[in-house]
Amino acid sequence: MPTKDNLESFLKNIDEITDIIQDLNSSDESHRQEAFLKADKRLALLKNKDNDDGIRTTANRTVINTSPEGMCASGSTYHANKDSRLMQENVLEHLEKDAKERAERRKENTAMANALKELGNKAFSKGDYETAVKCYSEGVEKLRDMQVLYTNRAQAFIKLEKYENAISDCQWALKCNEKCAKAYVHMGKAYLGLKEYSEARKCYLKLLDVDPNLEKLVKDYINTVDLQEANFKQEQVALEELKVAKEDAVSVTQLLQKLSKADQIALYYSGGIRLLTEVVKDCTGQTLFRMNSGFSIIGENKIILRSLDTVQAEADQIDLCESSLNLWKTVCCGNGVKHLSTSLIPNQWLVSNMLLPNSLDVALSAPKPAENQRLFFNNNSVVEKIPSLLSSQVPEIQSKTLALVGVFTDSDYGRSLLVQSMNPHSLLQILLECVRLSDGRASTAMEILQSLSQDEKVKNYMRTNFSSATLPCFILILRTSKVVNREVVLHCIGLLGHLIEDGNIRGQVSESPECWDACMLFLDECSLLAAEEEQRQVLSAILGLMFNLSLEINSAIQERGIAITNKCMNLLNIKDGQVLMRCVGILSRVVPQCPAAVEQVVQRGIIKKLVKLLKAGGKRTSVFAAKVLAVCTKVDSVAKKDMIKYDKQFSTLLSLLHSEDETIVGNISLCLGNCFEVPGAAASLLQTDILKLLLTHAGGDAQTTKVQQNAAIALGKLCTAEPRYMTQLRQLNGIEILHSCMKYMKSL
Repeated sequence: MPTKDNLESFLKNIDEITDIIQDLNSSDESHRQEAFLKADKRLALLKNKDNDDGIRTTANRTVINTSPEGMCASGSTYHANKDSRLMQENVLEHLEKDAKERAERRKENTAMANALKELGNKAFSKGDYETAVKCYSEGVEKLRDMQVLYTNRAQAFIKLEKYENAISDCQWALKCNEKCAKAYVHMGKAYLGLKEYSEARKCYLKLLDVDPNLEKLVKDYINTVDLQEANFKQEQVALEELKVAKEDAVSVTQLLQKLSKADQIALYYSGGIRLLTEVVKDCTGQTLFRMNSGFSIIGENKIILRSLDTVQAEADQIDLCESSLNLWKTVCCGNGVKHLSTSLIPNQWLVSNMLLPNSLDVALSAPKPAENQRLFFNNNSVVEKIPSLLSSQVPEIQSKTLALVGVFTDSDYGRSLLVQSMNPHSLLQILLECVRLSDGRASTAMEILQSLSQDEKVKNYMRTNFSSATLPCFILILRTSKVVNREVVLHCIGLLGHLIEDGNIRGQVSESPECWDACMLFLDECSLLAAEEEQRQVLSAILGLMFNLSLEINSAIQERGIAITNKCMNLLNIKDGQVLMRCVGILSRVVPQCPAAVEQVVQRGIIKKLVKLLKAGGKRTSVFAAKVLAVCTKVDSVAKKDMIKYDKQFSTLLSLLHSEDETIVGNISLCLGNCFEVPGAAASLLQTDILKLLLTHAGGDAQTTKVQQNAAIALGKLCTAEPRYMTQLRQLNGIEILHSCMKYMKSL
């Protein structure tokens, strides 16, 4: 029986070891990894067994057996056990040796694979994709489970338009690591190259399974798929119309062929371009323009490029420039096309080509031709002319350039192309100059500025050097507001307001002393306006800007604190609620930064005015007023006395302790605590529920600890100033809360 058991155990071990060796040589990476684990586990068990056995001793168990059969049986058992152990130890020893050799070979192969990867990367960066593929492939031969080799080779295959190979490599990379984000990205691009748009979307969406934080990146990839699918469908429709010889479709291709002729006179090109503009009425026309190299035919023509240099004033050059700008607007616009009169087209085109449609006044709505916009900005020779065209002294050219730029600001995609291709600061400077004009160009420029100023991506581009590059233009408009249209000034203030929603830009603007000076100068001019409604609008706009800028803490505000607070104090008699709210809001942010301003505003009667405003009950105004009162009564003894004088028995402040706004409650508590330092102030409230109110807030569960702290401080000062409150405190079982308040008192 023992012989049979040992033999079965031995054979079982042999089978398992054989399976391990076979799996180690498998081409399937998952099988190899599993075999590695089994081999390591078996080696560990063998080592543990040896350790458990300790020092082995042998004993001569030979016995004299007179039975020949017994002797034979005993001998065979002994030899079988010995042979079994020897074979098992030999196999395991061989397995351990093989594992060490494989580890050494893997180390060498890893080093070689990394070296080949670097060679492939260098070739890829030089655009030598064939060599890159070769290097990555040699690396894969050395190390088949190195995922980066597969993703890098997939990227090179995509460049070579070998999309199926790229997809295969991405699949191998995912076998190495199912969470490989690059594999999904490159696989999506490969499917996009094959025009399998649904599969591309699936690949990109799988990135969210890898990392949910990649949502923005996935959105951008999906947008790219949508754009390319739309382009493909547009091109299919365009080819169908061309195939059935639809008049407009044929006209576009024929006109582009004629316009591709080089070295013609300016009149030839301007006439052809106008005619081409007429037949590009919809998305199909725009697509055919793109498919037939329209952007390169027009944008690379030397005669046309020369006309974009507006220094030249010849009539035919100006005419060609205008017609080109109008064509680009037409092929990049998606809101429908307004056609020109046929009287502007030279007779040679009308007679010789006969390509005009019967109805010229039909303008069909079309989707945004994003691909056309991208191709337009790919032509650097044209794009670099836009700033000078926007500044052209020829009104018609400037107007048409503004219209062209306006096309791109109608969409997120177009705005991104615009600010990536042009210096955003230069663009805004030119547009701010345009808004000072007295005709339709000003309104067009303002619409463009409004669109740009509200785009977060544009703000990101504007951050660098905003204070030195763009801010001076806004400051100039504020300083010269007397000679600028009032509506334009208001719009510019609004534009700057949108831009400073970005914290970085706001910090730069707020640190500018010149900006604060310009704002205060503009405030003085506003006070001279006779029309009450106009004055209200202008004051509200500039105060809103100053209010947002005062959110920052900096030396520019501190140095001008007295001047700023004086301007606001001058406006506290105005009856308009929004103006008052913004004035008090500015005071609540500037006064804490400028101690000298506290004495100034107290002397000018700020306490009396704020108590009056608090009684009026405006919520936002009350928030700001409570903060000003807390700051003033903390550092100025006159402010405390004025508070007692103008708010009899603190009736207004006590009513505000019932407010649901924690900011108001916290600052009112602080203000009361400051006033309790005045002899007799605390005693005047013995007949009120002040103790109960403060106790409630000090021991309450407010979301902000400031409310509890300020109420606790006020409670401590109340009981310190008037010992009779201690009796009430005992009745309310508030001694423990009072003791807990003392830690806040010690911090004062």
